[in-house]
Amino acid sequence: MAEQHVPETPDEPAGAAEAAGGRQAQLQHTGLRPGWTTGACATAAAKAAYTALLTGDFPDPVTITLPRGQQPAFALAAEELASGWAMAAIVKDAGDDPDVTHGALVRSRVRELPPGSGVVFRAGPGVGTVTRPGLPLPVGEPAINPVPRQLMREHVAEVAREFGGRGDVEIEVAVDHGEELARSTWNPRLGIIGGLSILGTTGVVVPYSCSAWIDSIRRGIDVARAVEQRHVAGCTGSTSEKVAMAEHGLPEEALLDMGDFAGAVLKYLRRNPVDRLTIAGGFAKLSKLAAGHLDLHSARSQVDKGFLAELARHAGADEALAAAVAAANTGLETVQLCAARGVPLGDLVAETAREQALEVLRGAPVAVDVICIDRAGTIVGRAEPRGPGA
Repeated sequence: MAEQHVPETPDEPAGAAEAAGGRQAQLQHTGLRPGWTTGACATAAAKAAYTALLTGDFPDPVTITLPRGQQPAFALAAEELASGWAMAAIVKDAGDDPDVTHGALVRSRVRELPPGSGVVFRAGPGVGTVTRPGLPLPVGEPAINPVPRQLMREHVAEVAREFGGRGDVEIEVAVDHGEELARSTWNPRLGIIGGLSILGTTGVVVPYSCSAWIDSIRRGIDVARAVEQRHVAGCTGSTSEKVAMAEHGLPEEALLDMGDFAGAVLKYLRRNPVDRLTIAGGFAKLSKLAAGHLDLHSARSQVDKGFLAELARHAGADEALAAAVAAANTGLETVQLCAARGVPLGDLVAETAREQALEVLRGAPVAVDVICIDRAGTIVGRAEPRGPGA
């Protein structure tokens, strides 16, 4: 779900353009097709609508220029011209990315405003409104992110220059069925109410780039800090979220859907600390963190049963048990074997994962505790808070 979150990250690293070029080359090699963000679609629709408002004709297809110079053309899916306003709509194509907004109809309705008004943005049906601080938009603003806003302003100015307009317009962006789609995103948790966000830093959706998920983690931390929530939980899934909530009484805004991206949580907290971080997740995934992996996805890291066998020895396992751990079929089987012999492998994995997390935090004022669970949500290992302030 590449466009599942609200705002883009404001601190894109140096070399991002070169990295994006490398990703594009990789996509060509793998045959994966990139797509376009909701921000790009809204911009193209706004350009078409404003052109029609000034000339009486909708350009179809309509071409826009993205921040990195690409000039995609978009076919119009709907258009309407009335006295003082025009609307154009585009079907979002996310390429080969599993994007929740793929196929959504993005509409931009452009209405003329009095001289000196500039460009004003409104949330139409299916586009959310910001209700909590901590995001790069003030409370009460439509969830149309800064880069799409800038793109729309630039294209409105371009059309005004070409066809003699003033460029003073209201742009209302809407997404058909957006409120329903937003339930599958981070928006409700981040305080974006009523629909989706209009997103995109480059205008391009890179399939399986994981950037949107990581951005959502960062924005979740921003929101928690803004509402003075000083204890957050990075969880690998919904079961571990429920456990973290039950154990610590945490509110929804404290929960970070970390997924496999433990490193993203820790690195962002290193620069933007809170008082306490609870890491909660399945035993197998957190055993990977204990072994030093910051990306817990099965395609990019594996459960190291030899490492677990060594930990079991440290926890008091004899050689026969250690050999059984090393030969186990799954990570969960290793903790079950040890539990049956009174060897606290789960606790040692949690403690080792906590130490790895503290190492990544590099002395940031964040105390860390860890909870390991099985698939049913039963706690099989835990480490008490350690670190500054613990």
